[in-house]
Amino acid sequence: MEELKELEQIQNLMLMIQQQSLGPLSDSFDNTNYAADSNRFLANFILFMRKPCGELDVSQKWKLISEHFPKISSAFFEESLCQLRDKGNAYSEDSLAHDFDDDKDVKLSQTDCEDVAMVSFDSMKRANSTLEDFCRSYFMFHEIDVNSAGSIFKYLPWLSFTESYIYQLDTLNEKLVQFSLGESSAFTFRPLVVLLERNGLYTDRIRDEFKCGEEYWALERKLCHALTSKQEIKVEEVMKAIHLKSFDYRVLNLLLYQLTGKEINETHMEFLSVSEFLVEVSDDLFDYEDDVLENNFNILRMFVRIYGASAAPSMLAKCITEAEERYSGLLRSLDHNLSIKYQQRCEEATKEGGKVFGPPLGTWSMPPIIKDEDLYRFEVSKTMATDNQVQMRTKMFY
Repeated sequence: MEELKELEQIQNLMLMIQQQSLGPLSDSFDNTNYAADSNRFLANFILFMRKPCGELDVSQKWKLISEHFPKISSAFFEESLCQLRDKGNAYSEDSLAHDFDDDKDVKLSQTDCEDVAMVSFDSMKRANSTLEDFCRSYFMFHEIDVNSAGSIFKYLPWLSFTESYIYQLDTLNEKLVQFSLGESSAFTFRPLVVLLERNGLYTDRIRDEFKCGEEYWALERKLCHALTSKQEIKVEEVMKAIHLKSFDYRVLNLLLYQLTGKEINETHMEFLSVSEFLVEVSDDLFDYEDDVLENNFNILRMFVRIYGASAAPSMLAKCITEAEERYSGLLRSLDHNLSIKYQQRCEEATKEGGKVFGPPLGTWSMPPIIKDEDLYRFEVSKTMATDNQVQMRTKMFY
């Protein structure tokens, strides 16, 4: 939990640095990541300066830095790193590989795990609907009775904690998207990795899906930033993002294989991956207007930018048709009873959600295309302001 609080503090500082133009400007460098990385470094440094150090106050710390840091050359810095390596203290950048592959870092006590890997109540509430859908849609692939309370609660602690932790990171990513910080940050699953590994549940496949999650969040930030700043958007990155988006379902599914002690059924995994893609597309169509207002990743938004308002629906329909054909073929490869159960579950979800859950059920329909997103957001905000004024006047008279 402390790591998440610190990450949020860093993002707030980065936003302040960016707003006040205290760091380097991205337009001034060929490497577009330079400014973001520099701002992150400055934010980390400011946060470091707040930490207590004996009797030194902030002004004394700044005085020390002003007087002595100019004397420290890059050569001295490199030499100091060599000294640290020689003494057995390996130096490495804060990277995803470090989070996942350094065995020394994950050998913590159980108390350490409980202190670090924590989730908020809000994250648990947000994860609840996903958990319910996962249990009702995926338990059948593990021959688990979803109507049995014993079956649910046997696996719920791990499934709930994992999904809630992912939602917690997703909330932080949403803030970055709203701030239009582009590719400015990376997230870490390390506390969750520690917990899973200590309990014998962490696998290479789960690690790969965590990497997919980080890649999706990075793409989401990049693409939404590009959309609002009128930059180029590549269809390859959009398609990659929509396929990566359901990584949390795959994490839960792989975790369930570990919890039940069964081997992974690759046919089931392949079928579900296609189903997940179609579900994500149908969700994006249903949430299109909201995603425009909130600047969320949405495949239709991206297609409108790439292909134009008139061609975007037909191009997306082509992708849907190709995926549905693959879905139908994989559906026939499933056990007959499992195939029937899954289609019944899709029908239930379609009725419950009022939208297409998965192929080939329901009817695909494109929402009205928003050609000018800025104008649309302005008009909606103006309408909301008018409605609020009417409500206030109503309260005054009644």
